[in-house]
Amino acid sequence: MKLETLDSKPVTIIGGGLAGCEAAWQLLKRGFDVLLYEMKPQVFSPAHKSPLLAELVCSNSLRSNSIRNAVGLLKEEMRQMGSLIIEAADATAVPAGKALAVDRTLFSQYIEQKLNGCKGLKIIREEITEIPDDSIVIIASGPLTSDSLAKSISKIAGCEYLYFYDAISPIIDKDSIDFTRAFRASRYDDGDGDYLNCPLGREEYERLWKAITEGEEAPLRNFEDFKCFEGCLPIEVMAKRGMNTLAFGPMKPVGLTDPRTGEQPYAVVQLRQENRKGTLFNMVGFQTKLTWPEQKRIFRMIPGLEEAEFVRYGSIHRNTFINSPALLEKTLQLRSRHDIFFAGQITGVEGYVESTAMGLIAGINASHFLKGKDLDIPPKTTALGALLHHITNTSYKTFQPMNVNFGLFTPLQKRVPKRERGQYFAERALSDLGKWRQDLLIRRDSIGI
Repeated sequence: MKLETLDSKPVTIIGGGLAGCEAAWQLLKRGFDVLLYEMKPQVFSPAHKSPLLAELVCSNSLRSNSIRNAVGLLKEEMRQMGSLIIEAADATAVPAGKALAVDRTLFSQYIEQKLNGCKGLKIIREEITEIPDDSIVIIASGPLTSDSLAKSISKIAGCEYLYFYDAISPIIDKDSIDFTRAFRASRYDDGDGDYLNCPLGREEYERLWKAITEGEEAPLRNFEDFKCFEGCLPIEVMAKRGMNTLAFGPMKPVGLTDPRTGEQPYAVVQLRQENRKGTLFNMVGFQTKLTWPEQKRIFRMIPGLEEAEFVRYGSIHRNTFINSPALLEKTLQLRSRHDIFFAGQITGVEGYVESTAMGLIAGINASHFLKGKDLDIPPKTTALGALLHHITNTSYKTFQPMNVNFGLFTPLQKRVPKRERGQYFAERALSDLGKWRQDLLIRRDSIGI
C-alpha cells in the first residue's frame, strides 16, 4: 500500500503494555491518530491480573535511578525525550532507596488518564490475532504474546519465534511480618533504610537452602521447554548451583548490621515496599516456580516471616521474543515490511525500562516514516542507541535477551577507575543525546522531537 494511503489511516498499535502505551504517546503528541488494541479484560495472559493498561507484573521497581548505572541513565535519556512512562513513574514513586519503584495501581491509572486525554486515540479492548495490512503497525504485544498472534507474527517474519521463561516474586502483607526480627536498612546506608531485612544465621540459612533445593516445582505444560533469562533466575535454580550461591547473590548480607546482635548476619532476605501505602512488600530476588503450598511452607522458614500472609505467590510464565538481528532494521522496522515496527520486550530487550525505550523509538520512527522523513536512531554512545545496536547487530545465531548495561556502549576513549566509569559514560551519553536531538530539531522541525 502507498505511503499516501497509510498516512490517512490511524497507526495500529498491538498491545497496551508499557511499550505500546509509550509508542502511542509519542505518536499522539506529534498529531497522529492511533488505534490501540489491548486484549484485556476480555483475555488475560497467565501473569496479568489488572484490566488497566501498562500493568507491571514482575516487580514495582524500575531499578536504579542513578545515572551512574546504565538503567538509571536510560531513564534519564527517556525523561529528556518526553517519555510518558517515566513521567508516570516519577509521579507515583514509592520509597525504594536508590531505585525508582512505583505504586503499581496509581502508575497504570496515571498512564490511562493521560492517554485518554489525548485527541486521536481509540482503544479497542479485544484480542487481535492477525497483523493488519492496511495501516502502519507497531507490534508491542509483549513477552506474553497470545498463541494466535504469535503464530501470525511468525508467519510474517518468515521464521519460528523464540521464547524463554521468567518468574515473578511473592508479595507479603506487611501486617503479617514480625518486626521484632525484621529490621529496616539499605545496604551501606546510615539510619532507617527503604528495605525490610530478615536476618539468618548459618544454620537457618542452610535449612532454608536445603528446603528450596528440594521443594516441589510447578510442572510445565508438556510442550514447554524450560529456558530462563539469566538476570531473573528462579530462586531454586540459583540455589541448585551451590550452597553459598544465594548468600553471595540476592541474600548477601554485606553492608547490613542486625540491630539485635550488632553484627552482620550470615545471610538476609530483603523485602521491598510494593505500594505507596506501604502495606505490601515484595521478596527481593525470590522469583520462583515452586508450587504455591511449597512457597508458603518454605518461605515461612525465614525469620520474621513465620506467619507471612502471601497476597501473591511467585509464578512462572512464558516470554516470547523475536530474533531481532535477523528480522529488524536498526529503526525497529521489519526488514521484509517497512510498514511494520516492533517495540518492547518482544524485540529481545529485557526489563520494563528497556521495553518502554523501544516503544519510544518505535513511536518516533513511525511518525517520521509517515511524514516521509529519514528515520534515525540515537548514537551508540547513549543508552538508547547502545540497546538498539545490541538487538539489531548481534549475531542472530547467538542472540539472547539483554538488560541495558555499560558493556553494550561504545567504549570510553580513555581508561578511568572502575568506580568512575558510570559517571563518564553518563556525561558522554547525555551530551551526545543532546546534540542528536538538536540536530533532529534543526532538520525535522516539521514534526519535532
